[in-house]
Amino acid sequence: MLGGSVRALIIDDSAVMRKVIERALRQAGLELSEVLQASNGEEALQTLRDNQGSDALALILSDINMPVMDGLQFLEARKQENLAQGVPVVMITTEGNESFVLRAIAAGAQGYICKPFTAEQVKARVLPLLRAA
Repeated sequence: MLGGSVRALIIDDSAVMRKVIERALRQAGLELSEVLQASNGEEALQTLRDNQGSDALALILSDINMPVMDGLQFLEARKQENLAQGVPVVMITTEGNESFVLRAIAAGAQGYICKPFTAEQVKARVLPLLRAA
């Protein structure tokens, strides 16, 4: 178990998927103090802007395919605005496409999880990033 609790931001256009991701994080052993949610990259950027002064986020999980602003555009915009610097971002996607994954990593993602996923996969991808932070 990691020391203390974790604030996370989950970005996915499906409310059901956001709940599934949150549940998987809890099953992976994360103690979540707060889970912020956004249904697209634009909402996520606004959430990051609104939360700049508060307790730091420890983790961002983002879908790639979303309306309005997708996960890759979100990563690029976040980088340009210097929002949540140093916070690990894990992409959650149905895109097994390597070029998508490489673009996400180039834009600042630290890892990705393919849908459908298990709590074990979430644990394996997410916990090492939190330990490193």
